[in-house]
Amino acid sequence: MKTRTLGLDVGSKRIGVALEDELGITAQPLTVLNVDQGDAVGTIGDLCKKHRVGTVVVGLPLSMSGQDRGSSARRARALGEKMEQSLKIEVVFWDERFTTVQAEKLLKSANVKREKRKAVIDKMAATLILQGYLDAR
Repeated sequence: MKTRTLGLDVGSKRIGVALEDELGITAQPLTVLNVDQGDAVGTIGDLCKKHRVGTVVVGLPLSMSGQDRGSSARRARALGEKMEQSLKIEVVFWDERFTTVQAEKLLKSANVKREKRKAVIDKMAATLILQGYLDAR
């Protein structure tokens, strides 16, 4: 049975989650996890089991020069490495530069109100990260 791919946009407060469709063509927004509400790795592991996920794509916030320095990059790498060890799942790091900005523009162009944008921007950014990975694959 074919496994699916999960995409993550890792932030300091929230993790946006997106899921590859059954055909392996498009990324769909799934949920937003609050980082401070328990075990993110365990929750992601539950999502992986529920949706038959074989690969997790973690957005890596690179600098303009392509370096992965800074607290955001360290946080994303740490989560990815912890998932790889704990869940025994393939983790791929993917350049996520500008995905949040791009998600914000898409939501604004769709006339989504500011309050609603805040609630969905993380999973929209995860969707853009995952879609970039799927398109390149």
